[in-house]
Amino acid sequence: MIKPKEKAPKLQLDLTNGTTWDIEKQQPENFTMIIFYRGLHCPVCKKYLEELQTKINDFKEKGVNVVAASMDTKKRATISTEKWDIDSIPLAYGMTEEKAREYGLFISHAIKDAEPDVFSEPALFLINKDATIYSASIQTMPFARPGFDDLLKSLDFVLKEDYPARGGK
Repeated sequence: MIKPKEKAPKLQLDLTNGTTWDIEKQQPENFTMIIFYRGLHCPVCKKYLEELQTKINDFKEKGVNVVAASMDTKKRATISTEKWDIDSIPLAYGMTEEKAREYGLFISHAIKDAEPDVFSEPALFLINKDATIYSASIQTMPFARPGFDDLLKSLDFVLKEDYPARGGK
């Protein structure tokens, strides 16, 4: 099980904008936030990422680099980029099941034709500047994800109080 204060697993993925995102090359002022989403087939993911789009500048102002990643193919991720209102969110694709499992993500198999055969369930990670895990919220379903307004308020407290990562024991 992945724990706070441990080094985040290596993660390098292609982005829909034609570049590559690499966790080891992140240099956030405070945190890197990785949002693992289920993929194009998920209307809850669409809504969640579109809400993030409206708050992306708030996260940037708090020194948080953001990326959203899935096991979707390039084609499916590109469709998400084109059809969803998420222009400011770097969208990564092609995560392997093995990599998803390294992050402790739950894996699901398709129950509908629109779903890929295998995909990860959602999660949200905050990664420290030193590439260690600060916090993780891992779901088994597309529901009950951390709210962005709550997260932004929590970041204010964390940064002001220099609040340490918890739960690493």
